[in-house]
Amino acid sequence: MLIVITITSILGVTIVVWLANRILPFQVCPICAGVFGTWVGLLAAYFLGYPIDLVVPALLMGGSVVGVAYQLEKKLLVEPTDWRTPLFWKTIFIPAGFVAAYSILIQWWGTFFVVYIFLLLVSFVFLSPRKQNAVHTGAVEELKKKMQDCC
Repeated sequence: MLIVITITSILGVTIVVWLANRILPFQVCPICAGVFGTWVGLLAAYFLGYPIDLVVPALLMGGSVVGVAYQLEKKLLVEPTDWRTPLFWKTIFIPAGFVAAYSILIQWWGTFFVVYIFLLLVSFVFLSPRKQNAVHTGAVEELKKKMQDCC
C-alpha cells in the first residue's frame, strides 16, 4: 500500500508543480519536486510515529541526490584545462549526498549538518567562476571589438 501512496504523491506533486510553473517567475523541475516532496512527507510521517518502511524514502532520497548532482552539473563552469571536471564533481557530490541522506534516515543530525556544509563548500568551489587572467581577458575584449568594428 505504501508504494501506491508514494506513486500517487509523486504524480500529484508533479502535476501541481507543472501547473505552478506556468505562473511562477522561475521554473522548478516538476518530477524532482514530486520526488522530493514525497520523501519529505514520508519522513515526516515516520518521525511522527507512522509505520513507514524506510526503504521507500531511501530510494527516493538517492534519486534526489543524483538528480541534484546532474542539475548542478549543467551549471559547471569548466574550461578544457580545468581540474573541475563533471566526473570529478559527481565523484565527490554523489557519495557525500548519500551520506547526508543516510544521516537523515538514522537521525544523525550532526553528521548531516557537517556533510551538508561540505556539500555547500564543494558546490561553491565547483560552481564559482575562475579568476580570468587579465591579459587573456584583454585579448578577448580586443578581439570582440575588432569583430564588431569589422562589419
